[in-house]
Amino acid sequence: MNQPISQTTSATWREQNPDLVDRLLVGAIDMHCHSGPSVMPRYFDHFEAMQEAASVGMRALLLKDHYYSVTPVAEMLNKHFGHLHVQMLSGVPLNNTVGGLNIHAVEHGIKLGAKLVWMPTFSSRNHLDHHKKDEHFKDKFPQTKKTMLEPIPLTVVDESGKLLPEVGPILDLIAENDIVLSSGHLHISEIWPLFEEAKRRGVNRLLCNHPTYVIDASLADIRRLVEMGVYVEHSICMFVEGSKFKFYDAPKLDQIIKAGTIERTILGSDLGQVDNPRLIDGFRSVIETVLDLGYTEAQVRKMVSTNAADLLGLQTA
Repeated sequence: MNQPISQTTSATWREQNPDLVDRLLVGAIDMHCHSGPSVMPRYFDHFEAMQEAASVGMRALLLKDHYYSVTPVAEMLNKHFGHLHVQMLSGVPLNNTVGGLNIHAVEHGIKLGAKLVWMPTFSSRNHLDHHKKDEHFKDKFPQTKKTMLEPIPLTVVDESGKLLPEVGPILDLIAENDIVLSSGHLHISEIWPLFEEAKRRGVNRLLCNHPTYVIDASLADIRRLVEMGVYVEHSICMFVEGSKFKFYDAPKLDQIIKAGTIERTILGSDLGQVDNPRLIDGFRSVIETVLDLGYTEAQVRKMVSTNAADLLGLQTA
């Protein structure tokens, strides 16, 4: 359940707690960091992302590339740069470049330490359908630096809407190893059978990324997801001034937080693109926004830190 929202004005928190944003950055976790190397234009690499997060005391970054698992790099960074006190994490994106719904890629990633499996994102049929239907889609989503092969559309359901048989064993591996299942860029209609079967098979950690963008989830859908025990992550880049992908305003953010509850809402940067705000600047901006909306320090900390830690199973800091 949502806690009552404080009526503290933005002027009040700025006057009474001028260092509040800095305090909330300490221990923050970004579950949606788009650093490089990547075929997408990125302003920083994985090590530079770690350094940037360390500069403000962030606790962890989950590195996401749509084309490969960054888990081996994350493990190496943790080994050699632990003194920065930023835990680096990653997962397995089930897109064409890893063979789609490839259980071997999932098993390999888990053995290396992956904390999450993304269902198809850029390769999902839903994502590609949005691309085809919207002539301006390329301006709303990052493009590769060089032309890539035409993607093979991926889905997790058959023509009747039933889950494909190859998905089940992947869900079993996720459940057995108690890691996070992300619905990727699947359409909300595909997510229901996926998450229902995942729960039936014992998957306890469920995540829906940017439900209002590409996923086509309504506020009622967000409420239903949360009732299923799903965490919903909203992309900071879609709310921050100066972002090429700023699609929504503060009232919209307030609306979707209330629909998803403070207890199940995660704010992830989805930043790293060239000519977009820096990751930590995006976090600063969204923290200021939610404080201006009247959310308390404790409530904001849940959305930028605690909820992500709970979802990932990180030990209490």
